[in-house]
Amino acid sequence: MNLPLPAETLLLEGADAPAFAHAQFSSAVKSLAVDRWQFSAWLDPRGRVLALFHLARLADDRYLLLLRGGSAAVMAEALRRFVFRSKVRITALPPRHLASGPALAQGSLVTEPAGDDDGDVSFGCGSHSLRITSVGDDAWRLPQLRDGWPWLPESCLGELLPPAISLQRLQAVVVDKGCYPGQEIVARLHFRGGHKRHLHRVTLSQAANAGDVLRKEERDIGRVLDVIANDRKFEALAILNDELVAEANDGNTLILDDDVAMTLLSSWPS
Repeated sequence: MNLPLPAETLLLEGADAPAFAHAQFSSAVKSLAVDRWQFSAWLDPRGRVLALFHLARLADDRYLLLLRGGSAAVMAEALRRFVFRSKVRITALPPRHLASGPALAQGSLVTEPAGDDDGDVSFGCGSHSLRITSVGDDAWRLPQLRDGWPWLPESCLGELLPPAISLQRLQAVVVDKGCYPGQEIVARLHFRGGHKRHLHRVTLSQAANAGDVLRKEERDIGRVLDVIANDRKFEALAILNDELVAEANDGNTLILDDDVAMTLLSSWPS
């Protein structure tokens, strides 16, 4: 169940890297200082999330992307189609490992050796740090799941709208910057609402896999994004129908198809 997750990373480098990142990604890229990171996303024109990642600024003209699901090689190839005459190089780095490190301030970035983007990199996450290194562990996964930081299974890439995974709460999407792919959809959902599925932390009575569809009375009512076996229980991040969540908020443990009992623990509706 708790399979190690790889560090899939890519570099954006060159004189036009800041402008390219600002035009393609949905976060406030221009506000990102050197040695800092922010959540960001790459959307398609329909507003669907193609990639969710930690965007780190290593230097004025160099960014590191740590993907939260998906392949760096696939994303790098797709991004290159939009380079045109821009002075930017996009490189998928060899997969490495992820590990938990000591507490570091949220948004801080530490490279070891200092300034060496080929060495270990630590992303400050408040109570801990998420490290790109040579030997991995899974200790970082549970606190991030409990904070509502989604990890996207392959089957969900290109399928989810930002409100379903609470990207505005993470400041991975903004509505007050210039145009980027999917920006019109993001703005419409922000100002008009209307999306009927949102992110929640739940316990499940049975094992599940990332990407599994949850069903009740043979209806699709949600999708599992990440799941961790913890003390003979299964904690998960799941996208659930709002109608179903209204039932769970009355204190009910819901019985889904296949006799799966689900209890709601936390919700991130926006």
